[in-house]
Amino acid sequence: MDFSFAATQALSGLASASSLFLIASGLTIVFGVTRIVNFAHGSLYMLGAYLAVTIVPRLLDAAYSPWMFFLGVLASAVAVGLIGVAIEVLLLRRIYKAPELFQLLATFGVVLIVQDLVLKVWGPVDLPGPRAPGLRHGVEILGQRFPAYELFLIAVGPAVLGLLWLLMQRTRFGVLIRAATQDREMVGALGVNQALLFTGTLFLGAFLAGLGGALQIPRVPASAQMDTSVITEAFVVTVVGGMGSVPGAFLAALIIGQLQAFGILVFPKITLVLVFLLMAAVLVVKPWGLLGRPAAAGQSGTPEGILSLSRPGRSETLLAAFAAVALLAVPLVGDAYTTKVAIEVMVFALAAFSLQFLMGVGGLVSFGHAAYFGMGAYAAGLLATGPLKLPMEAALPLAPIFAGAGAALFGFFVVRLSGIYLAMLTLAFAQIVYAVCFQWVEVTGGDNGVVGVWPSAWAGSREVYFYVVAVLTLAAILALRRAIHAPFGYTLRAARDSEMRADAIGIDVRTHRWLGFVLAGAAAGLAGGLYAFSKGSIDPTMISIPMSVDFLVMVLVGGIRTVAGPLVGAASFHALRDFFMPLTDFWRLFLGASIIALVLLFPRGIVGAAEGLRGFLARRRTVEARPA
Repeated sequence: MDFSFAATQALSGLASASSLFLIASGLTIVFGVTRIVNFAHGSLYMLGAYLAVTIVPRLLDAAYSPWMFFLGVLASAVAVGLIGVAIEVLLLRRIYKAPELFQLLATFGVVLIVQDLVLKVWGPVDLPGPRAPGLRHGVEILGQRFPAYELFLIAVGPAVLGLLWLLMQRTRFGVLIRAATQDREMVGALGVNQALLFTGTLFLGAFLAGLGGALQIPRVPASAQMDTSVITEAFVVTVVGGMGSVPGAFLAALIIGQLQAFGILVFPKITLVLVFLLMAAVLVVKPWGLLGRPAAAGQSGTPEGILSLSRPGRSETLLAAFAAVALLAVPLVGDAYTTKVAIEVMVFALAAFSLQFLMGVGGLVSFGHAAYFGMGAYAAGLLATGPLKLPMEAALPLAPIFAGAGAALFGFFVVRLSGIYLAMLTLAFAQIVYAVCFQWVEVTGGDNGVVGVWPSAWAGSREVYFYVVAVLTLAAILALRRAIHAPFGYTLRAARDSEMRADAIGIDVRTHRWLGFVLAGAAAGLAGGLYAFSKGSIDPTMISIPMSVDFLVMVLVGGIRTVAGPLVGAASFHALRDFFMPLTDFWRLFLGASIIALVLLFPRGIVGAAEGLRGFLARRRTVEARPA
């Protein structure tokens, strides 16, 4: 490799690292103080870019100078900061003490709302921004021309780091941020106005995200896909550097920027995998990050409340039997579309139930459960369409085996962590699987996926395949339910509720959690295999972050504290999405608002709320029956 070319490539990596640091620094500050896993941080970055392409050209029309360009950039960042304050006051303030799962879903609802608002205001076409006056030329470095604006971006990162250091070390607000990062409860006990501190922190974090987006407009056009494309890298930087550590975010951004710059030259086939391999390696070796603190306070990550252990009564059994009979009658009374939707509901219900088993019973919150769903789908699809050309009868049973093997490999490392670090490691492994499926074009077909994944001739009709799916999903759900009420399930719950006590009485906590992880992954893999033969094709979206979030939403909608919750949640979520999608092009807005409403108003979900109402009525009848 030529030295001048390598130097230019290194400078390009520094420019990318500087831009990435701006976004990740805001994310890590917000997490350090509020403990919010803010999935909407990418949306704030996107809004910064869109506001900049709107504001900056108008200012340049008034006076074409670098000052007006950067004034427009700062104005856009301030506007995004105010939007962040609005999000904090209206939403985040109400979920600070909620588990990470609820925070993630609430902020994902914000992502959906912002996406549709952006499409409504700016339209679906990418909007290029103006180039910065005075920085439009190239600079010759060792015989290679390098954009002047890229050199400016390289300088921005250290400048922002220095300003943040001064803020943290020389101002009362910065001292409070550092104190809250180390011990938020103690800061509140000392009489600090936490609401005001959190609001100021959200403004700072949103401002940095908006600044990062606004500074990108001379490089890339503003698009509605900017949020999801950047948030994963921002999470990687935040986790690798140490959640809550601004210097750690800067160091991680430098490493990742260079890894991306040279990885495409050295490892062109696995460029997407490299950053997530780094994240996974850091989490396994040093879970708190390169410059993070191992004793940092945080949520446990375990969903609040104890999973309902009571066996169903007569009324619940009759209701479940009625629902099963009604479901089995769908092909007889419904059309082809209704049957297709019913198949998808059953498949997603099994995937959601497996995630509920992992979280509600094992206390292991997974942000990447779609990985095992996708592994099962790809295993079944590739075995059916690849060189082996296996029939459905042979390919489908191998789907849960392959997914279970993947879960066994990943789970070996996952169960050694806890809380947010465990959840982030599941996300890292899921993104590794996604990147492999996306870039291994020769085997997986890349983003085009694999087509022609159809059932055998005897199950070729939609009605027959419906009953195949019904039998297998029902059997898998009953097996998982049996495990919940078996000694194995009680042991997992004991480890979930008090790991130290479980270990003290001789329970091998890690082994039990690992086995639970494998069982949940295998069940999700079976759901993925059934989905592949139903859809007829597979693609990387089956392993994407939105798919994992969909499973989390299903669990939340039904009720995370109940056994039947994910089944009801899968049906309700699918019906909700199918109801809004045909009505409007902006269905994401309604779906996002529904998710936020569920988090705020019905945190126990549909089944949980119904059980609570039934308990209330039973207690009321008992009180009324007592003699005066």
